This record gives sequence, C-alpha cells and structure tokens, in this order.
Amino acid sequence: MRTTRRAQSALEYLFMLAASLIMVAVAISVIAKATKVLTKSVQNYTDQIKQQLLEGP
Repeated sequence: MRTTRRAQSALEYLFMLAASLIMVAVAISVIAKATKVLTKSVQNYTDQIKQQLLEGP
C-alpha cells in the first residue's frame, strides 16, 4: 500500500512539474511575441520621426 501511494505521489509530482513547464513555456512565448511587436512599433515610430526631421518644417 505504501509503495502504491509513493508511486502515486511521484506521478502527481511529475504531472505538476509538466504543467508548470507548459505554463512557463506559454509565458515565455507570449513575452517574446509582445517584445517583437513592441520593437516593431518603436522602430516604425523612430522611422517616422526621422522622416519628419529630414523633411524639415
């Protein structure tokens, strides 16, 4: 009986670890996409400002 409970606890631990790793992977993916979008937006903004400065008043 103790061996069964120990094996069940180990299996539960592995499932919790897998779920945690999946959540971390999803979070990293979301952060990476947000960073890419933010970088692109900043680049577009700086390009527009450069263009306006080159055109003059």
